[in-house]
Amino acid sequence: MKRILVWIGIVVAALLAVSLALPFLIDANAFRPRLESTLTAALGRPVRLGELKLALFSGGISANDLSVDDDPAFSKSPFLRAKQLKVGVEMGTLIFSRRLNVTGLTIDQPEIVLVESAPGVWNFSSLGTGAGARRTPPPSQASSSSAPLDLSVKLLKVTNGRLTLGRTGNRGKPIVLEQVEIELQNFSGSAAFPFTLTSKVAGGGSVKLAGTAGPLDSADASRTPLNASLSVNQLDLALSRLNDWAPSLAGVVSFDGTGASDGKTVRISGKLKGDKLKLARNGTPAHREVELDFAVEHDLRGRSGVVSRGDIHIGGALAHVTGTYAEQGDSMLLKMNLSGSNMPATELAGLLPAVGVVLPAGSSLQSGSASVRLSAEGPADRLVTSGSVALNNAKLAGFDMGRKMSTIETLAGIRSGSDTEIQTLSANVRYAPDGASVQNIQLVLAGVGDVAGGGTISPQDALNFKMTATVHGTGLAAVVSDTPIPFTIQGTASDPQFRPDVKGVAAQAFKGMGGDAGKTATGILKGLLGGKKKP
Repeated sequence: MKRILVWIGIVVAALLAVSLALPFLIDANAFRPRLESTLTAALGRPVRLGELKLALFSGGISANDLSVDDDPAFSKSPFLRAKQLKVGVEMGTLIFSRRLNVTGLTIDQPEIVLVESAPGVWNFSSLGTGAGARRTPPPSQASSSSAPLDLSVKLLKVTNGRLTLGRTGNRGKPIVLEQVEIELQNFSGSAAFPFTLTSKVAGGGSVKLAGTAGPLDSADASRTPLNASLSVNQLDLALSRLNDWAPSLAGVVSFDGTGASDGKTVRISGKLKGDKLKLARNGTPAHREVELDFAVEHDLRGRSGVVSRGDIHIGGALAHVTGTYAEQGDSMLLKMNLSGSNMPATELAGLLPAVGVVLPAGSSLQSGSASVRLSAEGPADRLVTSGSVALNNAKLAGFDMGRKMSTIETLAGIRSGSDTEIQTLSANVRYAPDGASVQNIQLVLAGVGDVAGGGTISPQDALNFKMTATVHGTGLAAVVSDTPIPFTIQGTASDPQFRPDVKGVAAQAFKGMGGDAGKTATGILKGLLGGKKKP
């Protein structure tokens, strides 16, 4: 037993001695010119490596610097720059045959810049095609002791990287991914290979992409086929700069879905969840989470697409959106249709602030059903939305319409109360950057009567509506019962001000009366409606 232990000690000592001596016996830098030359030929871009060191215990060679040139049509700065490159090699072949058979590459802390200059034209499009090569080290630079490189990459990894995605010129701010981890297994240009990508998004959020890619397109690397699942978690739309097309858009979104690309068209489907969404310039974050089940077909070259399915879930409310989008210059042109019927109003109430709809201060929707049919068209940051909305059997709690219409209440005997009961409401709406228009309002209020009219809401939220109320009263109201009483609504949506149109009331109530009778009647009405009598 003692002899066995001695022999084990001798073997361990010998191995340790060999491992300590090998870095001195094998000059790793002798392989650098050949490795640079082979990588340059493979990528079609000049590749430069720092000093090479033998890392026996990790089974490879490391370089303390790595840079890959960009396509000269894009930039003179490196496309990729990393602090370290680790090359996995077959150690037996390296030691006994002095051949460098590469089994894996690990790029540590790289900075990668991806830039698009035109639809589908990326600075990585020419990778592997030879179009981006500007120089290849001549054979004379290679060490005479190095044999031809046997390159077989079973594993390619990127660790703790930083990836910037942008466009040439001033078209949008770049998106930055941090802590990027990429792994490609059995990498080959002629066959599909599995890959994974995880990263954090600067500004908030994380991304995970996993699937297969390849074979590489020999003419354009950006057109390589791909099938993958995508997961995005807690992505902040504003801080991540993903809202360049529509700066008013904000909120936190998460996504789970799949995508498939043939190099020309990408088909994406999945579920998107949005929290604290803001969809309009004058909107505020929504109080309710929104879910969207969708399917999109995107044309990579045309930068356009079709939304074939878009099911919007707001609690128990369901709406549908379909349409098209297309990039044009610095704008994203949208043409969308939204429809929903018999949606619980209480579910929609939490989303109203996001689209800039303000209820009177202290009020809330506590019942009813809503229907919408809208179309939106134009640049994403200057959309014009128009269509119709309807509300049935709703209660606007905390808002007393009768009290707001107190002067008309005095005249017509309108019943007031702490809440407003809306039997039916329908209107045609138009929303644009220059304000909103609400026309053909038809409103039936319990205890009040019928209200009709229309008006506008300015970008500063100022109201300017001309309305009429047809009330059913007794006593003095018999004079004007079933006769439209004109009034205006001014102020703001949170604090609307109802004012009677005195001249209109007089004209309606005493239509056909002339002379002193008409003047007397007008004076009486002014007194009832809060007007000042002339002395």
